[in-house]
Amino acid sequence: MNIEEFREYCLSIKGSEESISLQTRKILVFKVMEKVFVYFTLEPEDGIFKAYLKCNPERSVELREKYNGVNPDDFKTLLWNWITLESDVPDELIKELIQHSADEVIEKLPKKKQEEYFNI
Repeated sequence: MNIEEFREYCLSIKGSEESISLQTRKILVFKVMEKVFVYFTLEPEDGIFKAYLKCNPERSVELREKYNGVNPDDFKTLLWNWITLESDVPDELIKELIQHSADEVIEKLPKKKQEEYFNI
C-alpha cells in the first residue's frame, strides 16, 4: 500500500479528521472524536514510510511475530505498532488494522462519547 492509498483509507473511517502535527509538521495525524488513531511520517525515515496504529496488545504480539513490517513503537509498548508501508504486510490487513485502531480508540471513550460517535 502506498502513502496516498493509506491516507485515503484513513479518511474513509467514519468521523475521521486529518491534521498536520503542530510539533514537527512532518507527521500526518488522523483522529476520531478528537482522539488519535493513526499518525504517519510525511517524509520517509531510512527510505521507508512508517504508519503508527493503535492495537490490542495480544494482537500486537501476534502481528510482530508474523510480519517484518509490524514493529513496536518508539516507547516499546504493545498499544501502538508502526507499520512499514509497502512491506510484507498485505494491503487488506493494513486496512483492517486502520479500522481496528479507530475501534480501539472508540472503545476507550466514555459511553456518552461512544453514543455520539455511533450517531454521526
